[in-house]
Amino acid sequence: MIEKILKINEFLNQIVWGIPTIILLISAGISISIITKFLQFTKFKRIMKETFGKIFSKPKGKEGDITPFQALTVAMGGTVGVGNIAGVATAISLGGPGAIFWMWISGIFGMATKFGEVVLSLKYRIREKEGPMVGGPMVYIERGMGKKFKFLGIIFAIFGGIAALGIGNMVQANSVAEGFSHFGISKIFTGIILLLAVGLVTIGGIKRIAQVASFFVPFMCITYMICGILVILKNIHNLPYAIKIIFLHAFKPLSPIGGFAGATVANAIKYGIARGIFSNEAGLGSAPVAHSTAIVDHPVRQGFWGIFEVFFDTIIICSITGIAIITSGVWISGETGATLTSRAFSTLFGFNLANAIVTISMILTAYDTNLAWCFYGETYLSYLFGYKHFVRVFYRFIWLPFIIIGSISKLEEIWSIADTLNGLMAIPNIIAIFYLLPVIRKLYKEFFEKYESI
Repeated sequence: MIEKILKINEFLNQIVWGIPTIILLISAGISISIITKFLQFTKFKRIMKETFGKIFSKPKGKEGDITPFQALTVAMGGTVGVGNIAGVATAISLGGPGAIFWMWISGIFGMATKFGEVVLSLKYRIREKEGPMVGGPMVYIERGMGKKFKFLGIIFAIFGGIAALGIGNMVQANSVAEGFSHFGISKIFTGIILLLAVGLVTIGGIKRIAQVASFFVPFMCITYMICGILVILKNIHNLPYAIKIIFLHAFKPLSPIGGFAGATVANAIKYGIARGIFSNEAGLGSAPVAHSTAIVDHPVRQGFWGIFEVFFDTIIICSITGIAIITSGVWISGETGATLTSRAFSTLFGFNLANAIVTISMILTAYDTNLAWCFYGETYLSYLFGYKHFVRVFYRFIWLPFIIIGSISKLEEIWSIADTLNGLMAIPNIIAIFYLLPVIRKLYKEFFEKYESI
């Protein structure tokens, strides 16, 4: 029975994460780019002013639960992680250096997609009785597309609620336990400590999650970035060559060299775009749930934070990982995943320290992801049961035992199934984005007509 389920899942996974879905996700980004006159370029200065320039500013607006920056850190807690560290390395090992170029393409259009998702989430969000602001694909499907499309929102919430327990909880707990095991700490002990660390935060809801995320996420990102930049600077003499082969082999096949098996242009495109999407999750619909809780006066203002999220995740952090791997020369070693990233870092820090840097970075991101996805999961379940606060509390208590299970289990099958469900979330979300393109355009024009000089 289990074998049949896994075979069905493997078939679905190839479809969900295959070329057609990737084309749809990129097409959504292209469409939003066109209707907003490529705001990720034309309004870039304004976007940085509204985001990076206002991190510590008092938020505008009356509705919401947390600051725009806190909403960003919760969302980034759910996205920044394995994709930035191991995913980029895997893209290079399977698609060659040219995969980085296509990862940038996915990031450029992913910025527009995330903008659209966040704008729609803020436009249609509602206040849950005794709870937080609620938004996300299931809400803008029902309220934006109409009751007749509610089934798509239900499908999204079901996939999301189940995927959260797998890819957001057990897989992350397993990553933390595996990471600490390298330091001689037992997995069951790690599981218990993680259960307490997660439980003490999630019981306080989105505000407490935001408080923790607003410290841990910037700390982890900045620390990892500094280490990656130092590796690049150590190998700076190879930077021109690295840039050259990134652009060259985005359009030209790469022959086998060293331990690298070679790559076609098709593989560079496939793995570059797929890993970019996996990293920033633009189009999957999860992060807008966090952005929906922000205190803002207009949906577009939080949409800028959605653009910043993808820019920072893919264009900055993923690029640092990729360029560090290529400039250090380890990309031809034949290794993949986090091991390849560790090997790149070891050219400066030595094996033990490099392994510790990468491992601790993955531990911190896995913890952040667990917190974020607990909120996502409880929100999906609350939606399915009519926005009941007790459902959220129930989900939080259900969440905790899965941390222990994830910490001590082998999760290859769980990872695979959760990955498929995570991808399936994108389908109803992309349908909604295309359907509501006129709403995104209207809100974009409305904002710049009203706040152009502000």
